[in-house]
Amino acid sequence: MLTEAVIGLPDPRLRRYVDRYLGYRERAAGPLVRREAAGAFVVLILGWGAPLDVTDPRAADRGAHATNAFLAGPFDGWCATRTAGEGAGVQVLLTAPAARRLLGLPLGELANRAVPVDRLGGWLARLREELAGLPDWAGRFARLDAALAARLAVTGRVDPRLLRAWRLLDGSGGGLGVGALAEEVGWSRRHLAVRFRQEFGLPPKTVARLLRFQRAYAAVGRTLLTAPAGDAHPAAGPGGGWAELAARCGYYDQSHLIREFREFAGATPAALTRPGSHSSNPG
Repeated sequence: MLTEAVIGLPDPRLRRYVDRYLGYRERAAGPLVRREAAGAFVVLILGWGAPLDVTDPRAADRGAHATNAFLAGPFDGWCATRTAGEGAGVQVLLTAPAARRLLGLPLGELANRAVPVDRLGGWLARLREELAGLPDWAGRFARLDAALAARLAVTGRVDPRLLRAWRLLDGSGGGLGVGALAEEVGWSRRHLAVRFRQEFGLPPKTVARLLRFQRAYAAVGRTLLTAPAGDAHPAAGPGGGWAELAARCGYYDQSHLIREFREFAGATPAALTRPGSHSSNPG
């Protein structure tokens, strides 16, 4: 279980790339298994201590095993993590354009995969060692600022048309169609889909679905956080029920919402609100 969680705000010059850092420490007496929901983002874990396994039920070769430092995603399906013992580290959540810039490689090579950082270039492995050796979270967050700023100084910029396409899609919450998106950036639908997938890991239509799902998933999470003490099963859903949530997040109906949750979170929204549910999503 999580025993310590510390939020760190990046240097203001980095805020368009990184929203926040999360320093964590957790101890699990026995195996701790979590279901991790899909997302259009990239998760960087730079940890030390007890290793963990990341598994994708759709394909065994997409996971990472016995590692405490890895990069995951973007993922268009849920996966699971398993660990035991005591571990600590820093989690960095990146948008796809930010990850493309910082890593210096197309995310098409990383989509639906969890990859140990030592396979992604020496700078990440060295950074993990440096963070582990520092005595406090403030020092670790400052070191992350310096390392990410140094990377941005030497990596190439993302194609401005692709960056505009991402921002338009993200700004619409996944509501902008691929045709309208292609027209906005002056490309054909096919060319946009191919380039978008190469550079950001997933095609724009899938990213649109994930953006809608992330909004709905966050609403479910807020329901759990704000449920009255003793309300063990807030099954009515947030703000008036699942049908209302579906309409607010751009789904055709409640059934559409539930199908997306089953695919992207591995459970229905109601199941995720039950006591003992071990699902998480860094977003």
